[in-house]
Amino acid sequence: MTDTLLDRRHALALLGGIALAPVASIAQAQAFVPGQPIKVLIGVPAGGTQDVLTRAIAHEVRDSLGPLVVDNRSGAAGRIAVEAVKTAAPDGRTLLLGTASMMTMFPSAYRNLSYDPVQDFIPIVNAARFELALTVHKDVPANTLPEFVTWAKAQGDKLSFASYGAGTPSHFLGEMLNRAAGLKMTHVPYRGSTPARQDLMGGTVPVYFDTVGGAQQMLGTGRAKVLATSGDKRSPLLPSLPTFVEAGYKDVVATAWFAFYAPRKTPQPIVDKLRAEFTRAVNTREVRQQLLQNGMYPVGDGPEALLKTMREDTARWGGIMRAVNFQAND
Repeated sequence: MTDTLLDRRHALALLGGIALAPVASIAQAQAFVPGQPIKVLIGVPAGGTQDVLTRAIAHEVRDSLGPLVVDNRSGAAGRIAVEAVKTAAPDGRTLLLGTASMMTMFPSAYRNLSYDPVQDFIPIVNAARFELALTVHKDVPANTLPEFVTWAKAQGDKLSFASYGAGTPSHFLGEMLNRAAGLKMTHVPYRGSTPARQDLMGGTVPVYFDTVGGAQQMLGTGRAKVLATSGDKRSPLLPSLPTFVEAGYKDVVATAWFAFYAPRKTPQPIVDKLRAEFTRAVNTREVRQQLLQNGMYPVGDGPEALLKTMREDTARWGGIMRAVNFQAND
């Protein structure tokens, strides 16, 4: 073998090493390094069902991923949180707990929405779904849904109902009941479920469409009554209560969900790690028990199933908004 050939092979080996070095460093940079805090942005004030879900999962993933830190960014019906995650560094350290409202209702509700739920985010896992319930202050003279409808009709347009945000399932459950039962209740939006519950129990508002878990909590205080739930079947948490469907309102059905998302350009190895650990956590016995105790059903759906749910819900809620001629203020 000549010295020239050896020199040529040596040069090629060096070039190969130079070419491979950036690839290795890129792969290493994209790998998830556990231990650093991960912020999960939530679009409502602290103390609600979303906190319960995130903290339950945080307990299960702290060893494999690191600490999950809840960051409540309330305001603009949750859009502040969504926009913050959209523009966050795509490194797996800032995530969004997205709701059905944020990801499937707001595109129809707002003319100038500043994000695209599909294009701007990567779905990690659909963690939980839940139903809603008609709750009333203890002094409302109705103990059943038919009694409530009779009483509400007598109030005409003087009766108001609270929701945990404009353009949310809580809001449109009230609008659906208005249409189905011929009521004229006026919508009063709140910034999350906690302040709405406080005002219902305090008598500031007489009617609130809460999550089933929240409704169950209020029922235990003696300051509120729960009259019906919004699923297509009775809720395991409140099995003695009828659904709106059972009471004859076949179109008054509303379920919602919570799912985790990462910014769009998050590297796939990081997404895969987050997805594996969050899915594992949702399916642990401890997390499932906590969710069920708080009115949520564990889901654990991956990206394909979640995107399918998003498409179907976007079409359904968009149709309801058009039917009630709803347009949110940008």
